[in-house]
Amino acid sequence: MSYKKHKKPISIRSLLALLLFLFSICLYGQSKKRSLKALQLADTSIANRVPSGDFQLYFKNINKIDFYENESLKYAIKKAEDRQDFKKALELIEEYVSQFGIRNFYIDTYMIWKLGQLYERFGNLNKAKSLYKLVLKHHRGDLKKVLLYYDSITFMEKDYWVPLDYYYELVDLRKDIDTLHPPHSVLLNMGPEVNSKAADYGPAINPDKTMLLFTSKRNKKGLDKIPNEDLFFCKGEDGFWEPAQAFNTINTDLNEGSPCLSKNGNKLFFVRCNGRDGYGNCDIYSADKVTDEITGESIWGNVKNLGPKVNGRAWDSQPSLSRTEDTLYFASDRLGGFGMSDIWFTYKEKDGSWAVPLNLGPIINTRGNEVSPFFHPYYNVLYYSSNGHPLSFGDFDIYKVRSINGKWDEPRNIGPLVNGKGSEYYFTIDGKARDLYYARSEHDDINNLDLYSFPLPMEAQPTSYTKLKGSLVDSTTKQTVKGIVSIIDLDHGIEVAPKFLRPDGTFEFDLINNNRYMLIIQGDDFFSVEEELTIKNDTLIQLMTKMIDIQKPLILDRIEFENGKWDILPEMKKSLDLVMKFLLDNPSYKLKISGHTNSDGNHAANMTLSQNRANSIKEYLVNVGKIDGRRIEAKGYGDTKPLRVEITQEDKKINRRVEFEVMRP
Repeated sequence: MSYKKHKKPISIRSLLALLLFLFSICLYGQSKKRSLKALQLADTSIANRVPSGDFQLYFKNINKIDFYENESLKYAIKKAEDRQDFKKALELIEEYVSQFGIRNFYIDTYMIWKLGQLYERFGNLNKAKSLYKLVLKHHRGDLKKVLLYYDSITFMEKDYWVPLDYYYELVDLRKDIDTLHPPHSVLLNMGPEVNSKAADYGPAINPDKTMLLFTSKRNKKGLDKIPNEDLFFCKGEDGFWEPAQAFNTINTDLNEGSPCLSKNGNKLFFVRCNGRDGYGNCDIYSADKVTDEITGESIWGNVKNLGPKVNGRAWDSQPSLSRTEDTLYFASDRLGGFGMSDIWFTYKEKDGSWAVPLNLGPIINTRGNEVSPFFHPYYNVLYYSSNGHPLSFGDFDIYKVRSINGKWDEPRNIGPLVNGKGSEYYFTIDGKARDLYYARSEHDDINNLDLYSFPLPMEAQPTSYTKLKGSLVDSTTKQTVKGIVSIIDLDHGIEVAPKFLRPDGTFEFDLINNNRYMLIIQGDDFFSVEEELTIKNDTLIQLMTKMIDIQKPLILDRIEFENGKWDILPEMKKSLDLVMKFLLDNPSYKLKISGHTNSDGNHAANMTLSQNRANSIKEYLVNVGKIDGRRIEAKGYGDTKPLRVEITQEDKKINRRVEFEVMRP
């Protein structure tokens, strides 16, 4: 078959609406535009190197030798360690590790760990973390100790994703007051024109979304009507697809699947299993669009096996062309790789033939399975599925990795909006990076797969590599707070998965450069922060908020009524909206509003005036925010609770106030 039997069907979380929000100006200055400080983050991504900070370790023997061994160098390392000459030991181990062949990565993994520990000893933590991550990818023993240690030194760098079900409950609480709706991704079955009652999977799409190709088991073969893997295609326009058609000139009684189309639509790569001209279990083939001599119509013909230089005796499948179409990536479980199956690539020789495949290296491939490569047609970004990378969401997750001047960066998990608790495969994107296409089953049944599509979230965008780093602290104490950080893309409607603030109050997102965003931070103990900003290169921001102390009444600026009146003035609403949103975000909390006057005027009149003002604020919160009135107590105290003895006009102004007391359940 064109897919491996050990795979599971795709299980991708349904994408729902992200946070609905108001454009409001925070009382404490959170929502005014801020100057942004660009970070100078070094780009050190190099093919077959360990990228992090300023560290570059080049594995020069990958695809050259199977295993490297040098007894004299090992002896020199031991002597340096015995003398506790750790600087010399570091130099020697780095020399040894840089000459690793593929088998060294699982036989001599301990040397990578040693090198990491030596770098950490000399204060180069970024280098050490890169090497520890490499150990996690290739170590074949018990990983618990390594993982625990890696977790302990990266504690403040992790992404703490918010459980989506919980987050959408929070979104729903604010729906009655928010006016600007964020992007809304929809999990969409591609419908009966594309899908059948049988399994449909392995999608590929041309850059302009006018042709969808996929694998289907809808055809039966033989007297027993056994499902047969065949290639199908749909023509489309503006998201509407014509009924699927079979590649009749390519499909046989064998299994065909995993299509890949050139950008001009004239060249097709696909997989055929157990072919009469095959070299292994499944082989990669090509076909050309030709003119039928009888009808004059365009058909697929000139079907060719890519030959023994490309196809081996094992399983070779899931081809994907590079942006320049001179390199072909594919998955294979052939001998000589890092794990059970790896991503390999072949490239065109000067004579136009395909070269002997090379392994993509230890940064991308792991001790586990790497499958389903997809190279974006316009950006140098490779997507693939893996179960060997540390810190994944489920069994198989989708990762993306950049190619910069032909050199690979560290792979990144594309986040919980795509990767769920199950397995994700066959990830493909259109040329404009607007939509993704994949296969999944409602009942976790590999024999009942359908094709689905939905808008591409931020973490999976091929250009979302611009860093937004920030922190949130209390404006008075400078202490960190606990909360949820959300990002709304204001220009292109691209969803971004929410995160918890890290334990040190920091957060980090990969975003698209030169886009406008709304940053929203919510929590149980502070007024929410809303910040509109435009990202220009890597950016660092520091935000302030006001903690709510339940032991003390809170007096808000701008809550000043006209003399003798209790009408809510326009300038009050921005401050009242902070209180309103806090109550909406925390539905179990209650609020007490206390109205106070100074001693001027009649005592009885002051009592009535202060009660009316407290009532006005309560009515605003109830009517505008749809907050249950039973959660709010409004009480007027007139001039009975002064804060100061009234000697000056300033004393009288301070006594003329409204206090807010937040009460936790």
